[in-house]
Amino acid sequence: MKQILVTGGCGFIGSNFIRYQLSQYPDISVTNLDKLTYAGNLENLKEFESHSGYTFVKGDITDADFVNSLFNSVDFDAVINFAAESHVDRSILDSGPFIHTNIVGTQVLLDAARNRNIDRYVQVSTDEVYGSLGAEGLFTETTPIAPNSPYSASKASADLLVRSYIKTFDFPAIITRCSNNYGPYQFPEKLIPLFISNALEDKSLPIYGEGTNVRDWIHVIDHCRGIDAALRKGKPGQIYNFGGNAEMQNIEITRLLLTILEKPESLIKYVTDRPGHDLRYAIDCSKAEAELGWKPETEFDAGLKDTVQWYLDNPEWVSRIRSGQYMKYYDQQYGNRLNT
Repeated sequence: MKQILVTGGCGFIGSNFIRYQLSQYPDISVTNLDKLTYAGNLENLKEFESHSGYTFVKGDITDADFVNSLFNSVDFDAVINFAAESHVDRSILDSGPFIHTNIVGTQVLLDAARNRNIDRYVQVSTDEVYGSLGAEGLFTETTPIAPNSPYSASKASADLLVRSYIKTFDFPAIITRCSNNYGPYQFPEKLIPLFISNALEDKSLPIYGEGTNVRDWIHVIDHCRGIDAALRKGKPGQIYNFGGNAEMQNIEITRLLLTILEKPESLIKYVTDRPGHDLRYAIDCSKAEAELGWKPETEFDAGLKDTVQWYLDNPEWVSRIRSGQYMKYYDQQYGNRLNT
């Protein structure tokens, strides 16, 4: 796996994955294909702009002509597809971009990769495709998919499309599904960075319903390690689940953040619950542990404190993200030359 294509590499998980690859494998070459929508930020990988093993390409995975041209110009060994619309609330407001990017974009990538006989394709999915758990049980790789939001339905559809290429074309793809990620460079519309940013400004922290929805939290680097293990050790045609073994109610994690930041619980504001809000997610990682030799390494309490500290140490990044000023970096740094 010397020449890899990472799509959506300017986003939260994608940029951390690229950082992990370039730090772990000195001889690797990574091409980062990103459309630079609101959640894609070139500053996330600013320190690698002059790295000999890193190339950024601005483009849309739904543009078949562009994607095919890229595949014809570089002999990729592997594709890791992070590119996706990913925020549930946005999908409830308008599902169109989710259908287009998450499904059509996956189809375009699959066809391009198949036509070029790529050695390995990894579809980065989510535990949300499984739907909602009750108070007991864990998601396994054989849990039937039952998505409950337009976002998770689009990701489940993409997974089924990947599965069809595996079965129809003997395509060497792997699907990974992961629980909620946290860590540095996360766009502040998700719970942890949003609540950190709001609390620092003494703004309210909006909790859906009674805050009893449960999520399993995994540090983004542990997730990146899992994807890397699937890429290099996984069996084509398989699904691998990754989780952090850190189940917590939303209200519990909110109180933890307020404690770390030394802010009052009076900032908590309960708001009307999200339509179709899944009650609980929890992951069984035993297959990944047995077949890939992977397990989460970051203890949640320590990882959360480190994450809070990262946001405290990077106020300018947070400010530019929250104001939209981060897009100016793209214009200043690259101008029109990325579009040529």
